[in-house]
Amino acid sequence: MVNLSRYTLRGVATVGALAGFAAVVMPNAQATQASGTTSTTTTVAAAATASPTPVDGVAYAIGNPPAGDGLTTKSSTLNLVRYNRLYTTGAIPTSNCKELNVSLRTFSGVVAYENNLFKCLYGSWALPLKQAGAAYKVAPTLVVHNNRTVNSFCGVVTDTAFFCGYNGKAWIYIPAYQIINYWAQSPTFARAYATFTLSHEYGHHVQWLTGILGASWQRQRAFSTYAAQLEESRRRELQASCLGGAVDGANKRNYPFSGGFMTQYNYLVANSGDQPGGVRDHGSLKNHAFWVTAGFNARHSYTVAGNCNTWNASSTYVA
Repeated sequence: MVNLSRYTLRGVATVGALAGFAAVVMPNAQATQASGTTSTTTTVAAAATASPTPVDGVAYAIGNPPAGDGLTTKSSTLNLVRYNRLYTTGAIPTSNCKELNVSLRTFSGVVAYENNLFKCLYGSWALPLKQAGAAYKVAPTLVVHNNRTVNSFCGVVTDTAFFCGYNGKAWIYIPAYQIINYWAQSPTFARAYATFTLSHEYGHHVQWLTGILGASWQRQRAFSTYAAQLEESRRRELQASCLGGAVDGANKRNYPFSGGFMTQYNYLVANSGDQPGGVRDHGSLKNHAFWVTAGFNARHSYTVAGNCNTWNASSTYVA
């Protein structure tokens, strides 16, 4: 185990930093899952005392991902992040699965909901990952839990969803109590939050399998200035959100991306990102919305991962 409390973005001595979508403000409370296994834990968290507002996330890459037929991790880090084969893949196919109609008021409901979505994400990403030469059959293990602090192969993490890629295996951790707290305020928002959070974390899995996540961390550690390190983090995080938007858009005919759900999804997307006074490691609210929309509404009416090349964008678009 690695104690990640030692590895802040300011240190950048090794892998580890904030890497989800940074924070979101709740709208008016009156507003209206594959290969791999799903493991859960039912430890009761102190959900009542947990703030429902922060949505910090982390993503780690320790060691190399599993080798795909056409994947190499020996290329330069710039080639891996900017000229990756992922960007030349075709449309992301729909998985033809639908949203699970279940209450997210309980831990078991969140487990069932996220597990269903997890299978949808695996099904949609398989073909693009295969076209990119990645190990497309490798799924992360989904861990839906109710603990404030989680011990993982990538270290100890508190109060956040996160992705861990460690020596050829991967995990996605989703704290159920955050979703349950949102459900008590707005069930529709909770569904949108649960959907986008998992789609974003699966975007990190796509980055990991294609070598982008590990290469980005190598680049970040190599930069000599804090400003450059922050920008690298923003490119990585905005891309994960864009990939999340892309796979959500690919399933918009089957998932309920319309009406109140779409309204709350758009609100979530527009209000996620770096908050005033916080670390600038995820991107502004405006740029977060821009990249998720770029993924969701890709050109020619279908969604493609090539729309999410944040390393080919000017600094303005990743500020």
